[in-house]
Amino acid sequence: MHLEQKRRSSMAGLRIHSVLVTGANRGIGLGLVQHFLGMPTPPQWVFAACRAPTEQQAQELQRLASRHQNLVIIPLEVTDPASIKAAAAQVGERLGGSGLTLLINNAGMVILNALDKETLEDMTHVYTTNTIGPLLMGQAFLPLLKKAVQDSPGSLLSCSRAAIVNMSSSGGSIEEVTLFDMAQIVSYRCSKAALNMLTKCQSLRYKEDGVLCVALHPGWVQTDLGNIEDTGSLKPTLTVDESVRGMLKVLSSLSEKDTGTFLSWEGKVIPW
Repeated sequence: MHLEQKRRSSMAGLRIHSVLVTGANRGIGLGLVQHFLGMPTPPQWVFAACRAPTEQQAQELQRLASRHQNLVIIPLEVTDPASIKAAAAQVGERLGGSGLTLLINNAGMVILNALDKETLEDMTHVYTTNTIGPLLMGQAFLPLLKKAVQDSPGSLLSCSRAAIVNMSSSGGSIEEVTLFDMAQIVSYRCSKAALNMLTKCQSLRYKEDGVLCVALHPGWVQTDLGNIEDTGSLKPTLTVDESVRGMLKVLSSLSEKDTGTFLSWEGKVIPW
């Protein structure tokens, strides 16, 4: 099957009015934005959030925005509550009374410390970005997600109605602790384990509002974050395109029974 046909078939079940992706200037975030823009019926609004929209790292986003009127670049620092509040206001204004269908908390970071080298400062920085950021994003964008629920017919949870997707990692699985011998990255692992608990808590609280919540492991992907130096000769084999295509296929199939779960890009349940 041709690449473009694969891309379209993987998203056939998704009907999204609007989506916001954090960390959208590179890697998986940028890949998600590109795939949403390439959907057979693209979202009316694709909000691509990143820390520095005017700098060189966001050049590809800027190029896409010049070609797609439905793509809006949003300045956002997920560790800054004021920035999150401003982003929510900007998105709400652009939506003009309609809701936000999908919030994808993709922005994340890793610091390459072994256990005996972890510091208060590094642990705090990673946790604030990877865990507290998604917490505050969920709080700030809940009114827009609830508005999407009101605008959507039916009562069943789905990513086409309203959903929060938290980008997690099998590195945060307490049972699997993937590649620990090669990269201890304790602060990253702890932040993702905490993100998984946050996702579970969000799923229980926001279910009454009609919002599906899920933690997704994108696989070991060929990105700046995926290519961590400590893994030596072992390198990620999954491309951004393969990961994103798989995750969108998973999102298109999620229903009420899946809220609060921890899934891989292939749709497999990952142990907590």
